[in-house]
Order: sequence, then structure tokens, then C-alpha cells
Amino acid sequence: MTERGNGITAAIRASDGPALCGYVTAGFPDLGSFSTILEAVAAAADVVEVGVPFTDPMADGLTIQKASHVALENGVTLDWILELLEGLDLDAPVLLMGYYNPFLAYGLDRLGESLSKANVSGVIVPDLPLEESGELRDRLARSGLAIVQLVTPTTPPDRLRAIAGASSGFVYAVTTTGVTGGNVHFADSDLEYLGRVRDASELPVLAGFGIRDRSQVEDLAPYVDGVVIGSALIDSIESGTDPGDFLAGLRLTGAPA
Repeated sequence: MTERGNGITAAIRASDGPALCGYVTAGFPDLGSFSTILEAVAAAADVVEVGVPFTDPMADGLTIQKASHVALENGVTLDWILELLEGLDLDAPVLLMGYYNPFLAYGLDRLGESLSKANVSGVIVPDLPLEESGELRDRLARSGLAIVQLVTPTTPPDRLRAIAGASSGFVYAVTTTGVTGGNVHFADSDLEYLGRVRDASELPVLAGFGIRDRSQVEDLAPYVDGVVIGSALIDSIESGTDPGDFLAGLRLTGAPA
């Protein structure tokens, strides 16, 4: 476990009830307001994911695709994100959620040091398979940074254990084989899958993709240690809702986790 990974794990386990991980696309809806939005999310969530906008976000649904497009039009780059984060003192650990190409283009040799300087605790890279993640993992480990690994309902048992063992911070359990943003109804098979992930992992398990309301958090609470709120949070920001208030409405206290 990495130094920063331990901090992520501790923040999740300190939550009274299912932890909340809030995802926001960097630079959305505009550059001027983003730091205020990020501070509000960090004050209300246990962990924050800052999305690195990308031209081809293949795991993301329409909401995050649109947010990425707007952010790129606004001129957001990885350098801009790191500079912004370096100047902020946020209340929750920060992960960068991004596709591999922007990190590779930035340069793996300097990535770990730059992320550490920007107070980033680790990364989530949805298009980087476990077998191809060794180089990035080694470079980030030198700076004590985490790589959060993802599993899905179709992940075979042996591979599930391998991915869970390679993760740091938490294990990200994707709830659906589709893209982000849909409103997911959790069948018994989905809950059984989440239980299997939890059994395979010594780390906390957070469920993500399609979680939009409090009733879904209540359904998932007995099976996971927290949830990732992405598209629903982006939608709330676009509608003018205070992101802290939105996340507070999803917060359960004293629930089994």
C-alpha cells in the first residue's frame, strides 16, 4: 500500500456510513468557477475525483462526454489542473481520473513528482489494463501515490482477486457493463457481485456508474464501503445546484458499510 493510498483508505473508513466520492470534470462548467466547485465537493465528500478531460472518453456516458468537451474548449490541460490543485488546500484526498494518453503525453518520468506537488493522492486510469500498468505503478510508487483499479460484473474470480490485490486506496467496482451516467436498477445479481468484490479485497470497495439518488445509496449500503457520484453531480452543477448540498442529500449516517 502506498503512503497516499493509506490516506485514501483512512478517509473512506472514517465515514459514518457509506463514503461518498464525488467526481467533477476539471474546468467544467468554466475555468473561473471550478475551484469554488471543487472546494465545495471536497468539503462534502470523503474523496474527490478530478476528471482529466479527454477527446475520446470511451467509458463515459453523454453527461461526462459533454463536460469533457466543454472543458477542452475552455482550454483545460493536465498542466492547468496540476497548477490549480497546487494552489488549493482541499478537505479530502484527491484522485485524478483520466485516460492513459494524457498521462503518457505528459511524461511518466515527471508525473509522480508533479502529482505529489499538486497534493494529488493517486490516479484512476480506466483504459489501462492491469497487465500494462506496471510502468505507471512503479513511477507513481516512488512518490507514494496510489493507482485505484477497476473491476466489473464480468471480471472472472481469479482476475478479480489479482486486480483487488494490485489496487491501492480502494477498489472501484463498476456496477454495469455499460458507460457512466445511466440510472441503474440493482438486481440481486448486482448485489451478489458487489459482495464478491468485497470478499476479494482487503481494501474498501466503492461502487460507481449510474448512482444518482439516495435510494440507490441505501440499496448499496450493506454491500459496499462507499459510492462514486459522477454524472449526477455534473448534472447538478450544470443545473445550478450547490454541489455540497447535492452530496449532503446523498449522505447516510449510521448505515451499515
